[in-house]
Amino acid sequence: MTNAAEIFQSGFNCAQAVFSSFADELELDRDTALKIATGFGAGMARHQEVCGAVTGGIMALGYRYGRSSKDDASATAKTYQKVNELMNRFEEENGSCLCKMILDGIDLRTEDGQRAFSAQDKMSVCTKCVSDAERIVKSLMS
Repeated sequence: MTNAAEIFQSGFNCAQAVFSSFADELELDRDTALKIATGFGAGMARHQEVCGAVTGGIMALGYRYGRSSKDDASATAKTYQKVNELMNRFEEENGSCLCKMILDGIDLRTEDGQRAFSAQDKMSVCTKCVSDAERIVKSLMS
């Protein structure tokens, strides 16, 4: 199994990296996991809402614990509890779950913002977020 930071550094986005790092454990095809998570990178297609590393983790938790029967409210409750724990712990460690806050206001929807991201070496910030989300999700799945 490849870890999320390695997947991220190989060129996939933050959400893809975290979600696909759980593909084997979830018995999910890695290519499918990468495709599903594509639109969630950079806080959902560079909108910089909830960090893609967090949404990748939420997808993994949902796949493991989520509800597939309309009558299984306990699965929803369990999933929400785990997602809340992920978000709370991630926020404690990174100051926020919002991509724009984590990246100090850099706007990834603009060319200037994308240049600032590269110039300020924000990849290291995102790599930490990816690793943190993966570690937290692993602990919630054990």
